[in-house]
Amino acid sequence: MRLRKDFFARSVHDVAPELVGATLLVDGVGGRIVEVEAYDHEDPAAHSYRGKTERNASMFGPPGRAYVYRSYGIHWCLNLVCEDASAVLIRALEPTHRLDVMASRRGIAEPRLLAAGPGRLAQALGITGEQDGLPLDRAPFEIYAREDVDVEVGRRVGITKAAERPWRYGEVGSKFLSRPIRPSY
Repeated sequence: MRLRKDFFARSVHDVAPELVGATLLVDGVGGRIVEVEAYDHEDPAAHSYRGKTERNASMFGPPGRAYVYRSYGIHWCLNLVCEDASAVLIRALEPTHRLDVMASRRGIAEPRLLAAGPGRLAQALGITGEQDGLPLDRAPFEIYAREDVDVEVGRRVGITKAAERPWRYGEVGSKFLSRPIRPSY
């Protein structure tokens, strides 16, 4: 079943774990989501925390849209907007569709490294600022409901503010995670 915008019109804390095991395709390229992180509007690590800017405007639009930004001026990152200016960062996926295209974009053939990490994932899927603000239930995006998978929870990575929050979700036992999930204590 294809996910529609109403799926995203909920709390980011409900949506994020339900995306683990879902299939994400961009122009037919992609795979199963194996790792995500939640960022809500009251979270000091969220781009929406200090209010609307030109860069984060997509987070303040309707749920069910892409929020794409450049990290450190180098890597594009894909987020799926939920209610209340919150979003789910897609951190890793298991490549299942058009691995040849992903390998060409990434310059490597090792499936485990094609989309393990938000920058690698965006490069493999051809994500750029052009997709920022686009609806997730229309081309170039296709997102299908999750397979039944076991999900583990841990602290977020790659941030300095509120990193200890248990808002990182990953598929138990997946070799495609960007890095192992560490529990949040």
